[in-house]
Amino acid sequence: MSRKVLVGVKRVLDYLSKVRVKPDGSGVDLKNAKMSINPFCEIALEEAIRLREKKLVNEVVVVSVGPKDAETTLRSALALGADRALHIQSPVENVPPEPLSIAKIFYKLVLREEPSLVLLGKQAIDDDSNQTPQMLAGLLNWPQATFASEITLEKDGDSAVVTREVDGGLEKLKVNLPAVISVDLRLNTPRFASVKNVMLAKKKKIEAMSCSDLGVEISQAYRTASVSSPASRQAGVMVSSVDELIAKLKTEAGVM
Repeated sequence: MSRKVLVGVKRVLDYLSKVRVKPDGSGVDLKNAKMSINPFCEIALEEAIRLREKKLVNEVVVVSVGPKDAETTLRSALALGADRALHIQSPVENVPPEPLSIAKIFYKLVLREEPSLVLLGKQAIDDDSNQTPQMLAGLLNWPQATFASEITLEKDGDSAVVTREVDGGLEKLKVNLPAVISVDLRLNTPRFASVKNVMLAKKKKIEAMSCSDLGVEISQAYRTASVSSPASRQAGVMVSSVDELIAKLKTEAGVM
């Protein structure tokens, strides 16, 4: 098993962009929308780069599953510090594979690359599934730790101590490597890519392959019935006294 980290990076609508729903309600309108690396994936990438800087791992390999435009996401990851990039081309344009399909793709890539650690964002901000890391660990029969807020690789390189966020506070787990770890927001703050690294990333080769090359058949187990925008919030009103506030809560809001 090599001292290598495999990191998933998903191309999603930028979290600062305004979400527009298609007129027919079939999904989110991504035409001319700004796309970027899923924030949780970016945190996973940052952690992998920090592990390499500490000489705890030798190589950081990023993977993105998606259309041709996913190359832009991979070049952003290379500019941030990834060593190599793998692009798994989606068989159906504009129809993202479901979590189980992604887990199967990563399963095949793990067998091919033989990493000692797989780092994934706990979820993507477009579908909020939070399923792929757990499914991948199940397929591999590897230990897993989810919602990591701190990761410490032991010096022997055989295990990792993961602090994870739970409802009651923090929980520490020790997992044997190789393992699958999903990361949470408070793990780190991702760096910005320098102009020099952005230019260098444009010249790096991205290895592209299809799902069929990996022996994975993509199927859709469910479909989106409809998407709608949230209801507009009503404007607030000013009240002149506590009595008026209580009266409105009773008669208008119906909460008392």
